[in-house]
Amino acid sequence: MLFTFRSVLHSRLGRIYITSRFSSTCPTRRFQPILEDLTTELKQHQPKFSIPADGIRILSQPSEFYSMLLDMIRSAEKRVFLSSLYIGSSESELISTLMDRLAEKESLHLYLQLDFNRSTRPGPSSTATILLPLLRAFPDRVHVSLFRSPSLRGIMAKVVPPRYNEGWGTWHAKVYGVDDHLIISGANLNKDYFTNRRDRYIRFTAQPRLSNYCFNFLREISPFSYRLVPFDAVTPENHGPHLNPHSQTRGDYALLWPDPETHPHHIGEKMYQALTSFQITNREKLDEEEKDEKLNQCSSTSSDITIFPLIQAGQFQVREEERFFQLLFAYLKKAAMRAALPAVGSLPASVSSIVQKQPMMDMTSGYFNLYKPYQKLLLLHPQVGARIVAASPKANGFYGSQGISGRIPEGYTYLEQKFMRAAKRTANRFALFGAGQSNIELDEWEKDGWTYHAKGLWLSPSADSSPVLSLFGSTNLNARSADIDTELSFIMILPPPPPPPPSVSGHSQTVKDNAVTLREQLSQEIADIRKDVRPWKGGLRKVRWLTKIIVFLVGNKL
Repeated sequence: MLFTFRSVLHSRLGRIYITSRFSSTCPTRRFQPILEDLTTELKQHQPKFSIPADGIRILSQPSEFYSMLLDMIRSAEKRVFLSSLYIGSSESELISTLMDRLAEKESLHLYLQLDFNRSTRPGPSSTATILLPLLRAFPDRVHVSLFRSPSLRGIMAKVVPPRYNEGWGTWHAKVYGVDDHLIISGANLNKDYFTNRRDRYIRFTAQPRLSNYCFNFLREISPFSYRLVPFDAVTPENHGPHLNPHSQTRGDYALLWPDPETHPHHIGEKMYQALTSFQITNREKLDEEEKDEKLNQCSSTSSDITIFPLIQAGQFQVREEERFFQLLFAYLKKAAMRAALPAVGSLPASVSSIVQKQPMMDMTSGYFNLYKPYQKLLLLHPQVGARIVAASPKANGFYGSQGISGRIPEGYTYLEQKFMRAAKRTANRFALFGAGQSNIELDEWEKDGWTYHAKGLWLSPSADSSPVLSLFGSTNLNARSADIDTELSFIMILPPPPPPPPSVSGHSQTVKDNAVTLREQLSQEIADIRKDVRPWKGGLRKVRWLTKIIVFLVGNKL
């Protein structure tokens, strides 16, 4: 049940009920001032991209994501840049496609930014090992950077098994770019993500500015990453200067640390400076380009889509995603109070009609351990309805795992139970009569033979309108994403639907229809996810005491 927004003002005369009225006959257009204010505020802090709606497409299936990625690589001319947690050991087709295109285009360069710990797990089929043929075949045109979190250090770095060292942080950004084309996703480069693991995939076609931003972001990280090279390619003549005490050799390959003056465990300050300077430089550059375009009367149209990239790297004190959430809820609250009309002494006749007029936030994560500050924002803003989709235990990627990792789905059930108890307590405090009703609805996703990995949010002016804002990318919206991993996500803000024109030119109508179509694609994306959901049953599941202890000890790593 969704909680009907009522703010209570206590006075000596009693209670005054204030009812939210976000909606009218066109809730999306009435919601537009919120988006304009939010966009203005975000532009002060983040790089801003204006992109025509027909340059964006929402993909729906893992197989579609995979086939499009391969097609992009097959047509690459200058650069392929891929950022992922790892590349799966069975991805021979992906590797051979890269190999073939590099052989066909002598000017083509391949850039890979991956996670160090996940890519160098012991064994003959690690990511590092399967990339060696590419590095041997094209040593000057294949560039592989492996980022290692500096949080795992000292004795812990020696005793933590390879399977668990990701708990101290990973490189988590998922960017798949070819020339001026992009796919932003939460998916990794592994068979499950191409077949039966549900995720999100946003395709950008012919967008050089956004593509350059993503490419340059990956290059910004490479000086803080180990460079992977075949061991037999390391010689005093060509790589001797890089074999400083921080470099490593492992069997068939070497991991070269690029900065002999900085220990890999002590990159925090330099990373902070690099990431913040990168964002400032890009923001100022894009602002200048926008001003020049306005002067030349070639600025973006009102129907263009606005994109803001967000870097979240909590261990380096870069917290742009958190700032976005705080701004978003602040503007939602301000808009609710501005639009509220007092109805003294009586309650609205129809609770369901007010629920329909609430802003609706659809939120999802395959690993639902909502970051505590985000939990607080949701719980303390009952004027915003929230529908949350989490993975059922069977849809969790760790379901059926051996050892302690087999308890991870149960651990998420325990975290969901705690969250729903907090939601109920908060609703009771806000309730004006009878039993408290929560503004939060939690459902679980389950599909036979599939696992769930989608993440992000969609904001709609009301429960029955299309989204006007979406957060997508690598963030799981949990404590790990906020504090431990390094994430890159994006805010998409859409223009309002055009009023029905008496007559417009064919070109103008086409542009506006593209924005409408994109909103419909986002609506369909929500519907596709929710067709496999069912009411949350976690409250009925038993959580063993040992699992609770494990969650208490390592909860921020889930």
